[in-house]
Amino acid sequence: MDKTIADLRKDYTLEGLSELKVDLNPFIQFKKWFDQALAAQLPEPNAMTIATATPDGKPSARMVLLKDFDERGFVLFTNYNSHKGQELAENPQATLVFWWAELERQVRISGYVEKVTETESDQYFESRPANSRLGAWVSNQSEVVESREVLERRLQDFQSKYENQEIPRPPHWGGLRVIPTGIEFWQGRSSRLHDRLLYSRLDNGTWKIERLSP
Repeated sequence: MDKTIADLRKDYTLEGLSELKVDLNPFIQFKKWFDQALAAQLPEPNAMTIATATPDGKPSARMVLLKDFDERGFVLFTNYNSHKGQELAENPQATLVFWWAELERQVRISGYVEKVTETESDQYFESRPANSRLGAWVSNQSEVVESREVLERRLQDFQSKYENQEIPRPPHWGGLRVIPTGIEFWQGRSSRLHDRLLYSRLDNGTWKIERLSP
């Protein structure tokens, strides 16, 4: 008999998550988990969901790639004219979610969003392969396009335009930094009694750690 969606379940048994063992600094704790995801050779461990909302509260979410992080926050790059770019310009708050299924772990990061510096955007743009840099010019991200052929013709046009030239960064393309006010680490446990530790940023810049019910 075929299983239904309601029948799909897994008992998580790999590890626990203790307040006594996590780092007091959530960025150090995130790096520890991220390094473990890298060591486990997970496919695209930097893949994450970013959820945004319009000023009137209409939410949307999509997968993006983390490109940098430090104690200032978590950085991604995008077309500022895209749906997410416009939503974040009007309502600069977002949530990021990492799901590392093989490690039975999730990280949820909520905070406010700002653009990175022009220098940071330029440095990352220059590190991209040439066709990725051209793609930033070709795609009017999130806008309706007539066909795939239109995109391919635009790519050919820009390839000709910048042949044997440096490809500049489009003014509408750059980085966004999510500056967290809360970071939750989730470790799957047996019987759905998962471990959830929430780091909340206090007014003095330090972090409070609390256990949440699963």
